Amino acid sequence: MNVLVVSGIWPPDVGGPASHAPELADFLRARGHRLEVVTTAAAAPAARDYPVRWVSRRLPRGIRHAAVAASIARHARSSDVVYATSMLGRATLGATLARRPVVVKLVADEAYERARRFGLFDGDLDEFQRFPGGRRVRLLRDSRDRALHRVDHLVSPSSYLASLAVRWGVPEERVTVVPNTAPPLPALPTRDAARGRFGLDGPTLAFAGRITRQKALAVALEALAQVDGVSLLVAGDGPDLGEVRRGASERGLDGRVRFVGSLDRDDVLALFRAADASVLPSSWENFPHTVVEALAVGTPVIATAVGGVPELVRDGETGLLVPAGDSAALADAIRRLVSEPGLRDQLAAGAAASVEHLESEKLYSRLEEILRTAAGR
Repeated sequence: MNVLVVSGIWPPDVGGPASHAPELADFLRARGHRLEVVTTAAAAPAARDYPVRWVSRRLPRGIRHAAVAASIARHARSSDVVYATSMLGRATLGATLARRPVVVKLVADEAYERARRFGLFDGDLDEFQRFPGGRRVRLLRDSRDRALHRVDHLVSPSSYLASLAVRWGVPEERVTVVPNTAPPLPALPTRDAARGRFGLDGPTLAFAGRITRQKALAVALEALAQVDGVSLLVAGDGPDLGEVRRGASERGLDGRVRFVGSLDRDDVLALFRAADASVLPSSWENFPHTVVEALAVGTPVIATAVGGVPELVRDGETGLLVPAGDSAALADAIRRLVSEPGLRDQLAAGAAASVEHLESEKLYSRLEEILRTAAGR
């Protein structure tokens, strides 16, 4: 089977698609399939044992989008199926022009994200589903729905987002929930050794991921300012990094919030091993890779109860869940974790076992089966 993988981000980028897409590509390559990749990048990605075609992010937005769709259409012609982890509209357009089937991994509501980006809506994802909006919002929804109707099969990591796709008109029989996989664990340091490596002294939370408005790190900073003696390490990069840095300084958190830059996955796992908890204050999430990673190394999670997060984190068993946007509730959860005797150890005890079922061989084999079926139509 010849597979064209489409991903908006690719290593060394940070984020879920940049972890998932190369892992699946490597898995399929090891199973004897031929792979090509189309992505966007700031510079040429590192060489792989399959072609990675890239479009420069330095191009103006409209030109870049057209170049991506054209690249997908060109390379899809020699493929049996297109698998897209993002860039929904461009991927479906390119596959349609090449007359090839397309399987999409749905990771977001693009209409919602664009409405927020354009200043048309400022609520959460559930509220957006009920929001009538004006002409521009309707156009965004129509664009999303037209792209989804071109998809041969839709894969969603969370039941939450899968149910939304069905509400948008995707036939239920064309939607499958395939959760994100737990990472293969390298030889990790002990927790004490990991803490020494990152220079941790005292209770410390860790965040890793792409730093965007969705991640709502400002809420975490507001919460941290309400809790004495707790530090935060932030790993990652993104368009809102500068704003988050300024927010830490404005709240008097210099010295308590450290920015360690982008880390590779092994270093992220070591960081989570070192931390007392992973923190994810997002305004919305699907089935976040970083939550799976933290739980896999035995670290509890403090997160907002949004999207697919409650499908991963059992409140009071493997982590603590709070409402989105509520810095006081997040501060209370942090305070509980670091001050309630035995709570951190109790939450950590069941963390790793809670994601053992997310084994990559099983889940990637399921994706392989979906791709084969689509390619054979």
